Amino acid sequence: MIARTWRGATRAADLEPYTSYLFETGIAAFRATPGNAGAFVLRRVAGDRAEFIVLSLWDDESAVRRFAGDDPGRAVFYSADDAFLVDRDMHVDHWEVAPGPAATG
Repeated sequence: MIARTWRGATRAADLEPYTSYLFETGIAAFRATPGNAGAFVLRRVAGDRAEFIVLSLWDDESAVRRFAGDDPGRAVFYSADDAFLVDRDMHVDHWEVAPGPAATG
């Protein structure tokens, strides 16, 4: 399994509108892509900014590519991102999800 992470920030006042926008765009697109195993929005207010981490889980690299295209390290943006974001990563990070120990009876 692969975890894909992206970071961005808005004005603190845009915390709720941007959260809704994320769920309508990126999170909906993740969840509609075959091989997506989940997606989450982490957020916090830090001073006058709202910081976001978007975490998505994928079955494998081919599933990531179905969503992100031929350059899976490049962040995917949507039409209103420029209006909301005051800072953003242009690239995403991919992580291998370590398997936990097997459950015992």
